[in-house]
Amino acid sequence: MKALVTEPGTVLQCGWGRLLFGDTFPTPASLAEEILAEDPQQRDIALYLVDPHLLLNHAPQKIFLDPSNTYRLALSRYKESGRPVSGFSIRPLRHKEEIDEMNRIYTALGMMPVKEAFVWEQRASEIITYVLAIQAETGRVLGVAMGADHRACGDHMPNRSSVWAVGVDPQAELPGVGESLTRYLIEHYRELGREALDVSVVHDNEKALKLYEKLGFERIHVFAAKCRNRVNEPLFVGSNDFDEYNPYARIIIDEALRRGIAVEPLDPGRGYFRLSLGGRSVTCWESLSELTSAIALKRTDDKQFTRDILGEAGLSVPDQIVAGDEEEDFRFLDKHRSVVVKPLQGEQGQGISVDIRSESSLRRALAKAREHGETVLLEECIDGKDLRIIVINREVVAAAVRRPPSVIGTGDHTIRQLIERLSRRRSSATGGESRIHVDEETERCLRRQGYQLEDVLKKDVAVEVRRTANLHTGGTMHDVTGQLHPDLARAAVTASLALEIPVVGLDMIVEAPEKPAYALIEGNERPGLANHEPQPTAEKFIDFLFPQSLSPLP
Repeated sequence: MKALVTEPGTVLQCGWGRLLFGDTFPTPASLAEEILAEDPQQRDIALYLVDPHLLLNHAPQKIFLDPSNTYRLALSRYKESGRPVSGFSIRPLRHKEEIDEMNRIYTALGMMPVKEAFVWEQRASEIITYVLAIQAETGRVLGVAMGADHRACGDHMPNRSSVWAVGVDPQAELPGVGESLTRYLIEHYRELGREALDVSVVHDNEKALKLYEKLGFERIHVFAAKCRNRVNEPLFVGSNDFDEYNPYARIIIDEALRRGIAVEPLDPGRGYFRLSLGGRSVTCWESLSELTSAIALKRTDDKQFTRDILGEAGLSVPDQIVAGDEEEDFRFLDKHRSVVVKPLQGEQGQGISVDIRSESSLRRALAKAREHGETVLLEECIDGKDLRIIVINREVVAAAVRRPPSVIGTGDHTIRQLIERLSRRRSSATGGESRIHVDEETERCLRRQGYQLEDVLKKDVAVEVRRTANLHTGGTMHDVTGQLHPDLARAAVTASLALEIPVVGLDMIVEAPEKPAYALIEGNERPGLANHEPQPTAEKFIDFLFPQSLSPLP
C-alpha cells in the first residue's frame, strides 16, 4: 500500500472509511470539500483540525464537530503489563474469513463494517494494521483493532501513529481483550520507532477512557469533524428522553426515530412507549405491542398450553407432565433419566432447573420452581443446542444459538471470582440485563463436573457454570440465521401461526442449526430484538407496525 498523499491533503483509507489529516490541507475550504466527498457506504473522520470554526463555516448544515476527545501516549513512557493474557492470543489478520468475524463484531457494536476486499488486499500494508484477539480453545475472534502508521503515509508526516476501530465481541467471556489489543499496537509502533500513539474516544465512553488513562494516555486538545448522516446522527443530535430505556426498547425506538415516527415515552423504567405516524398509534412494551392479542399472550404465557397447541399443529414437542404426585414425578424421571423442571408461567429463565437426574435433586428443583408459581412442569430433557428463532409477521427474521455461561481459568482465581468477573462483564455489555446468579443451580452444575465454587480453576480450562442458556442468567447468543435449515424455519412459522402471535421468539432444542431435527420448547411473546444484531429485527418490527413508513436513510 503506497502513501495516500492526495491533492491538497493526506487521506488514509482504512476499510471502514477514511482518515483525513486535517493539518495537511492548505485551507478549511479544501478540507470541507474532502469531508463532503464521503462514500455513503463508509464513514470518514477528519482529525487534527487547524481552524475548526472556519471549517464549519463552509458547510454548517452538513459538517459537525465530533464530540470525541483525543488522547496521546508517549511511547517512550509506556510501561508493559508484565501479566500474560489468558485464554486468547493477539495477532495480525491472517485468513480472509476472519474479516467476516470482524464485521460481525463491528455490526453488533453499531460500528461501521469494513470492506472485505480492501482489508484483505492491504493485510500486509505498512500503513494500516488490523489485529485480532483469538480465543485459544475455540479459535473464535473475540476482538479487533486497527492501527495507522502516520509516518508511513509520507516523510512530511509526523513520527506518530494512532489506534482505531477497537471492538470487543459483546459475547466475549474473557477479560482484558480490549486492553490486550491496544497494548499489541502500542508495542508494535514502539518497535517501529514511532514517538506516540493517538486515539479518539467519544467523550462519554467512560469504560474506554478509563482503559486509555490506565495505559498512560493523556488528553490533547485536538478537534475532529464528520459528515452529518444517519449513522452519525446520535453524535450531533445529542441526548433525548429515551436514554432511560433498556436496549430491548431502545433498538425499536431508534429505528422508529430514523423513519420519522413520533415516539412518546410512557414509562421508561418499565419499557413502555407509544409510536405514532399518520394518525396511527401503537403502544409497545419493548417488542410486545397491542397488535399481539390477549389470547396469544395467554397461550405463550402458559408453557403447558403452548406445548399442547404446538403438538396439535403437528410440530415436534418434548414429553411433559404437571408435577404433583411424587410417585408420578419419580416415574417420569425414571422414564427419561433427565428432566427439566420449570414453572408453568414465567420468563427470563426464572425458577428453571435443567438436567435433573436424581430424586433428591428433583425435590430441590421443584421447591425452587414453586417459588415462582404454584403449578410446575416436568419436561423431558433433550440433549442438543438451544436455538432461538425470531418470527415477525410470518417471516423468520433471525436465529441464534444460545450458550450457557462458562468461565475460563486463570490459575489464580477461584470459580466464584471468575463468575463474579464474568457477571460484571455480561451486565456491562447488556446494559444491566444479563447477570450470573450464584445459587443452588450454579453449585449443582459445578458438582456435576467435579468442581466447587472455591476451587481455583487451572489456566485455560473452561467450565460451564449454569445449564440454562437464557441471556438474563448470563448466557450468550451467536447468530446462525444464515445457517438455518429450511425445516426449522418452516416449523417456526407454523408455530407462530398456531399460536396466532405476530411477533414471537421460539425456543427449540436442535442437533445443529443446519440440520432438520428439532423439539419445540416454548414461545416468548416479548423477545429481545437487540440480542439478534446484525439481523434486521427492529426494522422488520417497525415494518409490521407501520407498513407504510419510509425505509431509513443510509
